[in-house]
Amino acid sequence: MNYRLYSWLSRASLPLAFGRLMWRSRNQPAYRQRWPERLGFGRVSAPGGIWLHAVSVGEVNAALPLLTSLRKTYPALPVLVTTTTPTGSAQLRQRLGHTVAHCYLPYDLPGAVRRFLDRVQPRLGIVMETELWPNLFAAATNANIPLVLANARLSQRSSRGYRRLAGLTRQTLGQLSAVGAQTSADAQRLIELGLPQSRLNITGNIKFDAPVADTAPGLALRQRLGPKRPVWLAASTHAGEEAAALAAHRVLRQAQPGAALILAPRHPQRFPEIARLCHEQGWVTSLRSADDDTWCDVYLADSMGELPSLMAAADLVFVGGSLVARGGHNLIEPAQLGKPTLFGPHMHNFAELRDITLAAGAGLQVVDAPNLALQLTTLMADAPRRARMGEAAQALVATHRGATARTLALIAPYLETPPG
Repeated sequence: MNYRLYSWLSRASLPLAFGRLMWRSRNQPAYRQRWPERLGFGRVSAPGGIWLHAVSVGEVNAALPLLTSLRKTYPALPVLVTTTTPTGSAQLRQRLGHTVAHCYLPYDLPGAVRRFLDRVQPRLGIVMETELWPNLFAAATNANIPLVLANARLSQRSSRGYRRLAGLTRQTLGQLSAVGAQTSADAQRLIELGLPQSRLNITGNIKFDAPVADTAPGLALRQRLGPKRPVWLAASTHAGEEAAALAAHRVLRQAQPGAALILAPRHPQRFPEIARLCHEQGWVTSLRSADDDTWCDVYLADSMGELPSLMAAADLVFVGGSLVARGGHNLIEPAQLGKPTLFGPHMHNFAELRDITLAAGAGLQVVDAPNLALQLTTLMADAPRRARMGEAAQALVATHRGATARTLALIAPYLETPPG
């Protein structure tokens, strides 16, 4: 596939893209807002600075240490962050307020990306993790805007997908000025797809450098739930995993009748559905949105951006997206807080992180929902083992810090040279 065919297909799919926004807006009205930005229109308060793209919540969280360092190192340069999702936008505002500008990244149409770059005029573009947009990258190259792929990760599954468009992928990777990969495995996959080796660096995972979250709200929640009760968290769950978590909780309650479950679904549009599921199964359920402090079996975290606090309140964390084939979620946040983790067999998006977590003895992989119940019950009965796993998790984080400094060194030449 070449750029011309890709651009034609992108234009042809535009009605479907806006139709998808309307469909998703049924549960999240924010998807109906700011549509001109999706086509490259809108104002930028302070062009000529640093532009960083973080597609959604996970990428925003990953970018926070780098954004903080960029603002300290280059205080005279304005920072614009683009996201794709409203939840990413909300997370950015919650964590950084209005210290950085924000807009949505336009769809990858030639005219839309040109308009975007013309009004932003960045000194440098930083794309977090692996978002490869052929028209955007080509337009940046034509405008002499250097592009850096930071904190890059590429699973085997994603690599196979990009290989189906081998020519276009090679051309797109060739537009990058530099790449900072998380691991040697990510680096090798990028080289195999056509990235010039001279532009590749292994910088590590920036998420290891994130400051430890304020634990006070989590400790306060634990007091409200009951300080002596066993408490576990099912974090970032997807469809099917809430039922598995509730089934595991029922098994745990047979051994420890006072145990409480904090349930944190990944997507806010599913909050009402999960609340109904809890009530239908007869669980006494409190909702975070109701600020309900009454005694409960299940505390449903129907809110966004509070996952670290929820982890601080728990004795053990199950990381979702892993019992179903979604590829898993990041294991670093619970590790920072010294929480032992459980996760399912589908961790292909975080394979290297899974492997080092298992090797360090900081987490356990379960094979299916019944095994989750077994491992949960076993670990919740063994406080010394949980303590050892938590200590191993924090040691693992300490060993892998430093990615932010290496990434700053990678991008410094593009910011310290006068523009033009």
